[in-house]
Amino acid sequence: MKLSAAIFDLDGTVIDSEGAWGKAFHNILKSLGIDARETHPEEVGVEVKENWRRLLIRFDIKTEKTLDDLRSLTYSEYMNFIPEISINDGVLEFIENLKDSGALVALATSTSWEVTNKVLNSLKIEELFTYITTGEEVINEKPAPDIFLMAAEKMNLDPENCLVLEDSHSGVEAASEAEMKVIAIDPEEKDSKSLSKANLVVGGFSEISVKIIEEL
Repeated sequence: MKLSAAIFDLDGTVIDSEGAWGKAFHNILKSLGIDARETHPEEVGVEVKENWRRLLIRFDIKTEKTLDDLRSLTYSEYMNFIPEISINDGVLEFIENLKDSGALVALATSTSWEVTNKVLNSLKIEELFTYITTGEEVINEKPAPDIFLMAAEKMNLDPENCLVLEDSHSGVEAASEAEMKVIAIDPEEKDSKSLSKANLVVGGFSEISVKIIEEL
């Protein structure tokens, strides 16, 4: 492929935030009288509001709180755990190589702008991405292609010249629907079936090079 830009997902791809999200959902569930046994009761790669729609059904939760209320509470709780978040191995070096090759680097995350901004600032990587698109800017969340198409539009690029880096089934589906090449990051090799639409599945960023991307 002709690589003009790389579009990164945030949670799970650029940063290791799974533990922070798990704690946030656990704490809100507990406030609703539910003691979830799973470490991560939420579904990775699914937007917070949609996660709550599923959790309310799954645990048969009766509450006067709306889905928007639960999303706001979860975001607030999550921000308490931002100090525990770290950058995934190899990300900074990989992005540096991309920029050296002349490719643009963008971020497309379902997370709100407020939370995204705080995470990037906390990790001191706010200048890493030239373009940022958040879930608040689109009507349809992943697995719809909207967020990736908007990211490409901001860069004035054709989708076919954009590469997406993702770690979740819904993200890979969204990139595929946007007709973009997609590399899935699966360090524990536990989601190979759900990531089957990816053009390439790797264990980490050290396994990817500009040459490999151009051969996709």
